[in-house]
Amino acid sequence: MKKFYVPVLLSLVVVFLASCGGGTPEAVSIDLEMNEYGFVPEKLDFKVGQEVTLNLVNKGQLQHEVMFGRDVMKKDNRPAGYMEDMFEVGGVTPEFSQVGEPEAEHDEEMHEGFMMVLPIGGTGVIKFTVTKEMLGEWEMGCFEQEGVHYDAGMIGTVTITN
Repeated sequence: MKKFYVPVLLSLVVVFLASCGGGTPEAVSIDLEMNEYGFVPEKLDFKVGQEVTLNLVNKGQLQHEVMFGRDVMKKDNRPAGYMEDMFEVGGVTPEFSQVGEPEAEHDEEMHEGFMMVLPIGGTGVIKFTVTKEMLGEWEMGCFEQEGVHYDAGMIGTVTITN
């Protein structure tokens, strides 16, 4: 009879521990390189509740920016940012710091939403915590030179899951 109870008890303990394992996901720090014309890595995956640090570096020969959003909007028939800003939808104001001008900005004449612009050789850091409002697929893109960088393929994906 004891032989029967031990495996049943162990099974119950395993099920209990598995159900408790859904706590806050581990914080991540990712190096995100910008170049002509792409991001490395070009795909980012985050979980709700995760603290994210993006360490950006412009390794290209041109100024680059990064924006996070959905639904590309056009200005004069050129890509000019996103209709939905990931941070705004998520109710998050990202922390940022960078070396070299220009600084992160919010310029509605050029683009909607948060962007970080890095000069050649510039570096920056974006920190934020992922919220449940951010769930789903997003895009990161560079819209420099009136959308030329975006059209040239400077696009990546961001996936947010539970």
